Order: sequence, then structure tokens, then C-alpha cells
Amino acid sequence: MKRIKLEIAYDGTNYRGWQIQPNGITVEEVVNKKLSELLKEDIQVIGASRTDSGVHALANVAVFDTNTRIPSDKFCYALNQRLPEDIRVQKSMEVPLDFHPRYCNSTKTYEYKILNRNIDIPCYRMNSHFVYLPLDVERMQKAATYIVGEHDFKSFCSTRTQVLDTVRTVYSLSVVKEGDFINIRITGNGFLYNMVRIIVGTLIKVGLKVYPPEHIGEIIESKNRTLAGPKVPAKGLTLIKIEYE
Repeated sequence: MKRIKLEIAYDGTNYRGWQIQPNGITVEEVVNKKLSELLKEDIQVIGASRTDSGVHALANVAVFDTNTRIPSDKFCYALNQRLPEDIRVQKSMEVPLDFHPRYCNSTKTYEYKILNRNIDIPCYRMNSHFVYLPLDVERMQKAATYIVGEHDFKSFCSTRTQVLDTVRTVYSLSVVKEGDFINIRITGNGFLYNMVRIIVGTLIKVGLKVYPPEHIGEIIESKNRTLAGPKVPAKGLTLIKIEYE
């Protein structure tokens, strides 16, 4: 028996997120099916990040156990021949049997892409969020400094979450304008349900001058979801990488 780690990139547009759901096809479901066909075994992968419906990934991590003799570094090529074109394994490697992608210490990096111009561009409609009113990036950058650090992020968590501990550490948060795009990149030791999308929605409110940058600190202290901004659409969010200690 050996454990294989996969780094998987996908366009989440056509999927109901990563984790298997009763109401639609998911990335995990497709990967399980294609691996089981390839290996003639019942394969159930364990994913690191349960990305939501419509969220994309450059390098989500999953592991599975197998008795096959296929070399670990060849799985990406063998599996990619079977996967649909919107899912691709970037790397495959053997890891210790006790390696668990969700429970090992790690940092995750997400990026949210905003298209900020007068008129939308159709070819970016599935991987960015369109905002036609001008955003003040300097104000958003100042507001971002209040989020970095260890905080109770209950105000930035969907009320549907069942997690009891809402304290997380954000190591970095950047707001960078590149042409008509504003890229918001955040790295932390973990994120609550919809946390990144609510943070971005709140930063947009700052950029629109609805909130002053200092209001972010007050929102964190309040631990009150109703004081934060709206949750932005999933399509602008991409899981960039997961790094393990």
C-alpha cells in the first residue's frame, strides 16, 4: 500500500465545488471515478480544500491509497488522459501513509480577481468579478492592513458555518492593480466558510468609499457578520497554492 499526493488544477465553472454533493457533479467525484477506472480499485481521494461551487484552483491537493505498481510520478500523465479538459493533475508523488492534506500544518493562498472598468469584457466573465464603479485601490490597501495577523474572523464568516473556533491567522493580504484588473491575494493558515469572499466584498465597499479603511478594525472587533460587506461571487476566486511545513 502506498499513498499518492496529487496537485490538481481546475476550472470550477461547471462543478458544484470540490466535495461530493447530492445536487450536482463535483471535481472530487470526477477524480474518484477516473482514478477507479484507471486502477481497477475503489478510490476515494481526500482533498485539502473544499472549494465552493464555481471556485477555481491552480494547485488543490488530494491524496489516495493504492496497491498499484504504477510509478508515483506517472499518475499525472495517466490520469490526465482520462480527465475532462477543465481538470488537470499538475504533479503526482508518493508521500508517507500518515500524511493528511487537511490535518498537516499548511498555508493556503487564494487570489480574487476584479475587473474594474466601465464595460465588462465577456471573455473574463467566468474568472473575474465585474465592478463598473471606480475603486480606490489605495483605500483598499490601507484597509487590508487591518486584516493581517491573528484575529477572530467571525464577522467574515458565513452564518451557515458550524465551526466553533473562528480564530485564524492571515500572513499577508495584497491589493494590486494591473491595468483594468485588481488582484487581491491572501495567505493564511486556514480560512472559514466564505471568509475570503466576504473579505473581498468588504474591501470593495472601502474602495467605493462606503466604509473608511479604519472600519475594518471595528468590524473584526464586533464579531458581527452583519457589519461586514457582502459575499462576492465565487467565479473570481482561485486557490493558488497550498504549502506544507
